[in-house]
Amino acid sequence: MATTVAATPAPVPASAPTPTTVTANANGNTENQHKKNRIQVSNTKKPLFFYVNLAKRYIQQHNEVELSALGMAITTVVTIAEILKNNGLATEKRVLTSTVGMKDENKGRLVQKAKIEIVLGKSEKFDNLMAPPPATTTTESSETAADDKSEKNDKK
Repeated sequence: MATTVAATPAPVPASAPTPTTVTANANGNTENQHKKNRIQVSNTKKPLFFYVNLAKRYIQQHNEVELSALGMAITTVVTIAEILKNNGLATEKRVLTSTVGMKDENKGRLVQKAKIEIVLGKSEKFDNLMAPPPATTTTESSETAADDKSEKNDKK
């Protein structure tokens, strides 16, 4: 389990550009902290299925999605991942747990919060499951309606 402690950054002059946070991943490559396929889940801001549907869209666009949460929102992330896996839409690629130091607003001290990151990949069945059902043509539906009317007339 990795631990991370948040350090207080030095004040930046107003004229300086805002720095981009860069982290090194397991391969030694550096990547921007803000990923296009990351969803940071909160258990108070949006309903569960908002995140489920957003994750489906991210999987469609990027072939994988990274779900992350802190503290009490961890259960929500696990639930989202399980819904996607149980419906055959995603496969689990990686689960990372850690703790991060955060400043408690009420007490003004550093507290450790649990963090989880779950990376889900696109399943083989994803495209078939997400494909819209075949639409019936208007001629088929009108023929069915005509057949129903003729059956009713035959019964009279």
